[in-house]
Amino acid sequence: MKTDNLFYRLFQRLPGLVLELANIPITSEGYEFRSEEIKQTAYRLDGVLMPITDDGRPHVFVEVQFQPDEQFYARFFSEILLYLRQHPKIQAWRAVVIYPERKTESVINPAYHSLIQLPELSRVYLEDWRKRSTRDTVAKLVRLIICSERETMPYARQLLEDIPSSTLSRLEWLDFIETIVVYKLPRLSREEIRDMIGLKDIELKQTRFYQDVFMEGRQEGRQEGRQEGRQEGRQEGHQEGRQEGHQEGEAALLLKLLARRFGPIPDTFKAQIEAADADTLLLWGERMLNAKRLAEVFNRQPNKTSDK
Repeated sequence: MKTDNLFYRLFQRLPGLVLELANIPITSEGYEFRSEEIKQTAYRLDGVLMPITDDGRPHVFVEVQFQPDEQFYARFFSEILLYLRQHPKIQAWRAVVIYPERKTESVINPAYHSLIQLPELSRVYLEDWRKRSTRDTVAKLVRLIICSERETMPYARQLLEDIPSSTLSRLEWLDFIETIVVYKLPRLSREEIRDMIGLKDIELKQTRFYQDVFMEGRQEGRQEGRQEGRQEGRQEGHQEGRQEGHQEGEAALLLKLLARRFGPIPDTFKAQIEAADADTLLLWGERMLNAKRLAEVFNRQPNKTSDK
């Protein structure tokens, strides 16, 4: 499971989760979470919690680091400082690094000892959240993410039976649980997941994750494909038009899903999608499930000094 992808998806839905994990006393209202490219370099900040309006609150740089990497802090601080240099209007910043446990944080180069002591940096170790009160909503979600595959289904069922009192509605809570389980157990179909954790079909179809990714997108893609197919079929031959229309619908669907996950799609990638055949579109759609960056979907890896 690409755990960092799962966290970034949750942060997009609930930006305040970053601040709560790091115990940063800032209101999450008015923040959005997205990735940010640093121009004229090969670097990309995987996650930035950004105030929507310029109200003096800090930008929060976020990294989920589940693999040991001795060069992590060299890269992370380089990216932050480059970003701050290119955005001189930013007056305050924070940084949050999320580790599954302390041993994942590799031996730190002495050159960075003073940097990791900066008050702007918060290091979160999810192992600590196993000890948090079971009444803590965030702790419940974190435990579901970090528990073993064997424990995932029983714990998900427990969470569905005991929905905590929080700012989340029932449907939002169902949405988070479903999203986590789908990411952790990709080999299972949605029907199997629904049956194993006891989700009613009507509840499943009401969750935002189901509607966004599995219902609305597919329906719109198929509808666009049928519509384009009928129009082209009348002009250039019924069968050929159907095939071309279906392909255009699949391209439109992929663009929509990529935009929801990575934000605005550059024109160069749009052109590639519009020109691709059906098999290539399918391949890119499969890559999107595990891609950490948009370029990885198209097999264009950023040239970093070290992969996470």
